[in-house]
Amino acid sequence: MIFSALSPLLRNPGLAGLTRDTLLRMDPETAHGATITALRLGLAPQQEHPDPPELATTLCGLTLANPIGMAAGFDKNGEVPRALALMGFGMVEIGTVTPRPQAGNPKPRLFRLPGADGVINRMGFNNEGHEAVFARLKGLRVPAALGVNIGANKESEDFVADYVAGVRRFADLADYLSVNISSPNTPGLRNLQADEALRRLLGEVLAARAKAKTRVPVLLKIAPDLDEAAMDAIAQVVLATDLDGLIVSNSTISREAVAGLEHADEMGGLSGKPLFALSTRRLAQMRQRVGSLPIIGVGGIHSPHTALAKIEAGADAIQLYSALVFGGLDLLDRLKRGLIAGLRASGKARIADLVGTRTDDWAAGRGEVS
Repeated sequence: MIFSALSPLLRNPGLAGLTRDTLLRMDPETAHGATITALRLGLAPQQEHPDPPELATTLCGLTLANPIGMAAGFDKNGEVPRALALMGFGMVEIGTVTPRPQAGNPKPRLFRLPGADGVINRMGFNNEGHEAVFARLKGLRVPAALGVNIGANKESEDFVADYVAGVRRFADLADYLSVNISSPNTPGLRNLQADEALRRLLGEVLAARAKAKTRVPVLLKIAPDLDEAAMDAIAQVVLATDLDGLIVSNSTISREAVAGLEHADEMGGLSGKPLFALSTRRLAQMRQRVGSLPIIGVGGIHSPHTALAKIEAGADAIQLYSALVFGGLDLLDRLKRGLIAGLRASGKARIADLVGTRTDDWAAGRGEVS
């Protein structure tokens, strides 16, 4: 995917719009590769001023300059986490990374839905594997919280063993680990969200974490396509462990919000603006179930109001990715300014004071974005 960061000229708003339009006419995966290359070459603008202190927060013991992160999926191979941090993200999550390199699913596998500001992907955990990513990240200074999203190889005989390998490889390097069992693009992967399978997964993953030199926070990334019983079961399992938090949510297999649009029938996970209502409701429902357990809210954030709503629904921090395809890099700054405005309007002193202030409304389906 893409955003308008391909040249220092993009600091000119007119040229930024032109370049974004040009990129949107390119094949999505080609445009995404071009963006990664530009970031790697240092062509992205850097944040000029420190974040306002009101935006500082903590997550799983980590101090964040602001609560906005780049979600996994953008920088699959850990090529540009430092560049993203210098642009102003409070956290950067790379991956998904699997033990062995894999090419992912056949192309085309990435589709824009411009009529809805949505994206469908069936990438299939394409990445260079643990060793290549570890070598790239080792010794790298990233001025933001660095998350490593770990997954399983498609052909693996034991998915759980792949997650354990991810913990062992990255526990002493990452600021946090994200256990991704919710991608719809690896057959059988979402079965790990079921009761006994989840118990085994978390048991072995957290046992591996306990043996590492550093007690790295571990978060579980779950799907939005869960019913009440499934959420109950996940909460029960999670609260019986020392898991550090949840990421809610991954992309959805539902097409209700985009029915009839071009590419809507493509297989894969739907993300972007159409995911917002579903993912935010699931976030609030999980917040009700897990109490004060830290939660990162992901899914459909595309404006200052939706960023604020995600936090009010129960997110301690938020991540985005797909919205940058359509909104451009300046969306990050707009989100920060919107959060500050929301804080001031509410009379709150810091962003953490807004977390969960409208959880019940969103959980009941009464949440609205003004």
